[in-house]
Amino acid sequence: MDQIEHKFIKVQGLNLHIAEAGADADAHVVVFLHGFPEIWYSWRHQMVGVATAGFRAIAPDCRGYGLSDPPAEPEKTSFQDMVDDLLAILDHLGLAKVFLVAKDFGALTAYMFAIQHQERVSGVITLGVPILPPGPIEFHKYLPEGFYISRWQEPGRAEADFGRLDAKTVVRNIYILFSRSEIPIAPENKEIMDLVSDSTPLPPWFTEEDLAAYGALYEKSGFRTALQVPYR
Repeated sequence: MDQIEHKFIKVQGLNLHIAEAGADADAHVVVFLHGFPEIWYSWRHQMVGVATAGFRAIAPDCRGYGLSDPPAEPEKTSFQDMVDDLLAILDHLGLAKVFLVAKDFGALTAYMFAIQHQERVSGVITLGVPILPPGPIEFHKYLPEGFYISRWQEPGRAEADFGRLDAKTVVRNIYILFSRSEIPIAPENKEIMDLVSDSTPLPPWFTEEDLAAYGALYEKSGFRTALQVPYR
């Protein structure tokens, strides 16, 4: 972690946080894009590995996530904002071309960026979300009403569910749910947070130190922007 440096960049009136490792200006650049419930910290091991291999690694916190400022109206945030922010970051840092490594909703940002700004992308690597053709996503036709994405898309519902708990517990519960083999689906009389009991242990790869880091930053940022992008 000592190899990772932090800075803030002014983008569209917001101070966006980026973490950086391997500062050789002539090196190939790899930009890591997080998903939910993640932050730059999710890529810390990969950043060090990439930097050690001779690349320059950059991991931004998306607007409204981690140490980055939230937009004035989180409910109006879109994936296009994420694409525009990424372009502004590359321009500010003077980076003509980069590799994009992304997971979860970060993959959608990477795909959109690569289509809109092909000349700025050396390659795209994604985890968890395949490239999808344009058009509405219709998973709700095939999954029960209690599917977590359907629940979190409903304005106010996740806010009420999360609001019963502190941010650290919300992050804890989500990581436990996302580490299971079953898709998180709540019965009609329960909310998504009710699917995890207080006695359920953390996944073996997710430490209490990790939880404290995530919890502190989500306590700062809240979940308003995170529920808008990717879920709404």
